[in-house]
Amino acid sequence: MKFIIVGKNIDVTPSLKETVEHKLGKLERYFTPDTEIHVTLSVQREHQKIEVTIPVKGNIIRSEQESTDMYVSIDLVEEVIERQLRKYKNKLIARHQEGNNFNAELFEAEEAYDDGDIKIVRSKKFGIKPMFPEDACVQMELLGHSFFVFCNAETDEVCVVYRRKDGTFGLIEPEFS
Repeated sequence: MKFIIVGKNIDVTPSLKETVEHKLGKLERYFTPDTEIHVTLSVQREHQKIEVTIPVKGNIIRSEQESTDMYVSIDLVEEVIERQLRKYKNKLIARHQEGNNFNAELFEAEEAYDDGDIKIVRSKKFGIKPMFPEDACVQMELLGHSFFVFCNAETDEVCVVYRRKDGTFGLIEPEFS
């Protein structure tokens, strides 16, 4: 695994780098040797935050954790990513798939649009590849989001899956009048 470690408002000391590589290196069994792990360590006031992004086969496995101690944040993010990977692996096994159906290439643009009182401060663009609602739920879980926009492979329409308060999933499909 290849680690790309960046610091924002913090110097990445050899000790921090070693800790990140040791903790996240435990996940090596899940990935090929050429997998890149993007790690961003940041500090704002008393908040020590770590963001980890791992692009794999058109998917993104991502987690960010924050605490008052960077080493605690590193421990937390490792646990969350390992849990996500186990869940992802179990779902793939249950569905007898290889995981090539997913796509979530995110491109971010920091643009603000001003329209009266409504102000859009962030815009995201991502490639949409048709997928089944169940696959969209898996991708949403991997990203750690509460909703996910996708193109439904069955209907060829843009749909949204979301996590309900009771832990189940919902699907929003367009209906044109």
